[in-house]
Amino acid sequence: MPQIMLPGDELVLDRPAAPLAIPIDDPEAALRFCRSLAALFGPANPSDFARAGGQRERLRAAPEAAPPDLSIVIPVYNEEDNLPHLYARLRATLDQVGMRYEIVFVDDGSADASLALLREYAAADAHVLVVELARNFGHQVAISAGLDHARGAGVIVMDADLQDPPEVLPQFIAQWRAGHDVVYAIREQRKEGPLKRVAYAAFYRLLQRVANIDIPLDAGDFCIMDRRVVDLLTGMPERNRFVRGIRSWVGLDQIGLAYERQARHAGRPKFTFTRLVYLALDGLVSFSYIPLRVITMLGLTVSFISIVLALFYAVKKLTIGLNPPGFATLIVAIFFLAGMQLITIGVIGEYVGRIFEEVKRRPLYVVRQLSGGRR
Repeated sequence: MPQIMLPGDELVLDRPAAPLAIPIDDPEAALRFCRSLAALFGPANPSDFARAGGQRERLRAAPEAAPPDLSIVIPVYNEEDNLPHLYARLRATLDQVGMRYEIVFVDDGSADASLALLREYAAADAHVLVVELARNFGHQVAISAGLDHARGAGVIVMDADLQDPPEVLPQFIAQWRAGHDVVYAIREQRKEGPLKRVAYAAFYRLLQRVANIDIPLDAGDFCIMDRRVVDLLTGMPERNRFVRGIRSWVGLDQIGLAYERQARHAGRPKFTFTRLVYLALDGLVSFSYIPLRVITMLGLTVSFISIVLALFYAVKKLTIGLNPPGFATLIVAIFFLAGMQLITIGVIGEYVGRIFEEVKRRPLYVVRQLSGGRR
């Protein structure tokens, strides 16, 4: 019978005297024989093989490049006019910093030539990784996709419209290297229309007042985060992403850095007033129970007023004998109560709708393709 090779034995390449066969007359020897084959040809459990990506494939694959020092995550949606300027200015700034870096562009279902430009950058530059989403999933989800694919020890998040100037990045990097876990940008001036400036100011102040965490005023998504903060963010399972909110929720050592937000370099703003309202609702519902408490207090107040009015008219009827006049008053009261009920249902519906999205457990996004990058 040919010799059975156990794990750890040296394989001798010699022609066997007889064909290799399972020793069916000895169960223990047969078991050792099968284990030896398993050790030779890979994991016995198919799920282990799948998790490992295939042992033979792993042996043939080239070694993975070392993680960079910095990752720059940039969500992109129809920014073909801004990308050439952004890419040139960003490369010039990062080359001066003198750290290993990668640029993670996340194409959020662009309908213009943005994706074609990004593919060109990825083909010509090993620093560039392009994450192509299957459709438009939204700005906050695109940021989350970029964070999932970023490998750097520090991760920068910035927009593609050049309102966040790349030239200020060395200041953020210096603060991060000084030991801060999060360095977020504070917008001192906004070169936007008066209506949008007022809306943003009102939104941040309202959110800070009602939120159950401390969300800094006038702080957007532009920031640099340490790897442990990014790992915490990517590990959060919620579907409705409000990145600046969950970034604040993490805590740790955070510091703000003031800068002047520039005007959009080219193209039309993607963040319309309607999207701002939706973002405000996401922030309020995700980080505050105040709306629910407000409608509870409102219901108690209306009920109290109704009881007082009922007692007043009852006493008036008994003492004076007059019926309470006012058909118009009755109609106004009915419409008022009906309106309050609809508002109450709407507020509760916002919370219920988000619970519905969470329990479905769908993927946050779908990636069509990854292009470039030193993986």
